[in-house]
Amino acid sequence: MKNIAVIGTGISGLTCAHLLSRKHKVTVFEANDYIGGHTATVDVEVAGKSYAIDTGFIVFNDRTYPRFEKFMEQLKVKSMPTEMSFSVNNAITGLEYNGHNLWSLFAQRRNLFRPSFYRFLGEIVRFNNGCKAIYDADKYPNATLGEYLDQNNFSAFFCEHYILPMGAAIWSSSIDDIRSFSLRFFIRFFQHHGLLNINDRPQWYVLEGGSRSYIPALTAPFKDRIHLNSPVTGIKRSDDGVQVQVSHGEWQQFDDVVLTCHSDQALAMLCDPSQDETDILASMAYQNNEVVLHTDINVLPKRKAA
Repeated sequence: MKNIAVIGTGISGLTCAHLLSRKHKVTVFEANDYIGGHTATVDVEVAGKSYAIDTGFIVFNDRTYPRFEKFMEQLKVKSMPTEMSFSVNNAITGLEYNGHNLWSLFAQRRNLFRPSFYRFLGEIVRFNNGCKAIYDADKYPNATLGEYLDQNNFSAFFCEHYILPMGAAIWSSSIDDIRSFSLRFFIRFFQHHGLLNINDRPQWYVLEGGSRSYIPALTAPFKDRIHLNSPVTGIKRSDDGVQVQVSHGEWQQFDDVVLTCHSDQALAMLCDPSQDETDILASMAYQNNEVVLHTDINVLPKRKAA
């Protein structure tokens, strides 16, 4: 049996700790005052009813997450089907639609009689088919998404009312950031999640009670060895294992350490990073991301079908 430290309590850290704890003694360190990382479920009461709202990890599907589904079954964590759709409301152009079905697609009834809207739908089909052809051939142009859109003469209307805002919504990024995405990465992600299909899309699910519902089952084997408010400030390797320093305090000895935090955080903890570790961990950029949980219907599309 080994003495192992896991740093971070996101899904990666909790899964590592859960599986390793079957054969080893595991100690978990978390800098925050809560467990879960992007598991961020908030209880909200509206009109006398309570809702568990996820503001971090929200959904998964039956096509892209087979191991996660199997793991939740092992933990006896229940899920339920949900809908996943994309809604647009452009205050400048006035366009409003939702891509879930024909009824929501033409939520703005005047679009039934606008040739420009049908040209827009045609561009969606052309983009999807082009990306699927690239994926099937496994020959990706050395280009960004923005360059691909320009090179293939996709209209500004299509870019600004479909693919760029959809990408921005998925990755919580700006329109300019999405244009600079690697085309290969973008196509692979959209294909794997069924987002290039009009009809054959995966079934999406949420966890009953919110994503936080898997935390008790995951942490049960090592719940007494989770240390919150315990930022790791140093990691040193030696011939007989690894030493970990918490909050600039005393050094603790472990046989192995698993880092499941962001790459810049990992690099800051290492007292003796190799050149490869420095090059790789320092090359990933991060930016702050603000999330607002609200109940203001004025920011929703005007038409309920959208």
